[in-house]
Amino acid sequence: MGALARRCHENGFMTNVVIVGGGPGGYEAALVAAQLGGDVTVVERDGLGGSAVLTDCVPSKTLVATADAITDAEESADLGVLLAAAAVGADLGKANARVKALASAQSRDIGTTLEKAGVQMLSGTGRLLPDDRVVVDDGDGSVEELAADVVLVSTGARPRVLSTAEPDGERILTWTQVYDLEEVPERLIVVGSGVTGAEFANAYNALGSDVVLISSRDRVLPGEDADAAHVLEEVFARRGLAVVSKSRAASAVRKGDGVLVTLSDGRTVEGSHCLMAVGSVPNTEGIGLDECGVRLSEGGQVEVDRVSRTSRRGVYAAGDCTGVLMLASVAAMQGRIAMWHALGDAVAPLDLMRVSATVFTEPEIATVGCSQAAIDAGEVDARSITLPLARNARAKMQGIHEGFVKLFCRPVTGIVVGGVVVSPRASELIHPISLAVDSSLTVDQVAHAFTVYPSLSGSVAEAARQLHRRS
Repeated sequence: MGALARRCHENGFMTNVVIVGGGPGGYEAALVAAQLGGDVTVVERDGLGGSAVLTDCVPSKTLVATADAITDAEESADLGVLLAAAAVGADLGKANARVKALASAQSRDIGTTLEKAGVQMLSGTGRLLPDDRVVVDDGDGSVEELAADVVLVSTGARPRVLSTAEPDGERILTWTQVYDLEEVPERLIVVGSGVTGAEFANAYNALGSDVVLISSRDRVLPGEDADAAHVLEEVFARRGLAVVSKSRAASAVRKGDGVLVTLSDGRTVEGSHCLMAVGSVPNTEGIGLDECGVRLSEGGQVEVDRVSRTSRRGVYAAGDCTGVLMLASVAAMQGRIAMWHALGDAVAPLDLMRVSATVFTEPEIATVGCSQAAIDAGEVDARSITLPLARNARAKMQGIHEGFVKLFCRPVTGIVVGGVVVSPRASELIHPISLAVDSSLTVDQVAHAFTVYPSLSGSVAEAARQLHRRS
């Protein structure tokens, strides 16, 4: 049992747990803390689920689902599908209404789950005090103080805004503002070719926009597998999505009914709308962290160890405000780990090598474990195999032409240490590789498990078979 929890238990008291922020890191932590007998309060300013549910993951992937349906229809002619109309289009107003309805429903479901678990929920902004209290300001003049044996900071992050490209919510937008659009942008300029930029560029291209993607690097998705990024660039080119590489946007301003984006080399790009996807800023200012001795990085992220502890005893942090790996699944795990540690349950430190992630483009790009870049740099000793999906029988049946399965294993033991899948629904196909990495399975164990024929997952087993080495 953790020191604070043990002290409370010995004195016959419940452990008071205050969680500032109700996103994935916060609400998952609350469920664990309640399960372990804590007296739990979640303080959330904008709505349960945080940005992941209200303005980021849930909304964007719901919009992507609409875009994917259009892509599937448009590229189904080779399968013998006849469309009733000459073209497939999108009712963006209706799609965005569905996006917001689903986000709100998910937020309500989280509230219901927390309520059933006995978690108290307060609406407002939480601020830490040096004497183990949290002050909650509801924004209407009411202030409440909470005693806290354990505090979890899970305040998330917000879109980074450039002073030369101030969003107006109409023509110059952040990714939190696109869901108020009623019509598909005629010509959308997306600034930023990371995961967020690539996903929205892909989605709006499918929805019918003429999309220009501005990339400051020499390729899209510079942080992802290079082979996977190359496939996506080829798909973008085939679908008419223009990529302007090695170009940094210096400014974006309104020009009549459109937007003018000026690049750092003086060139300009005009469009009807501009989406800024240039990173995030942690929500860590003004909540008492400095006063409590919680150490922040130069970028404002809360510094944490692998069990989510901050530099202040009894204060933990989880999610995007830590900058560890900005995924909802990682935030949730950080929050759970924090409560397991604080309340004395069995706990294993966070292992980022076991995290699976997906870029929700079409095709999707899913990864887990070590990367090709780490292997090429000599940081990881591993063998690899890449199988194009075009050879897979099920892929041929479904008209899938792009994509691959890549698998990495140790040279001698054959233990699977990572993989990449590029395909439709790669987010689902990565799971068997994730299980192999998490459980230290060998390629022979993966290969010997039955797969359905025909299936895309058969390529995972085939890749494992090709990595077999005779004893």
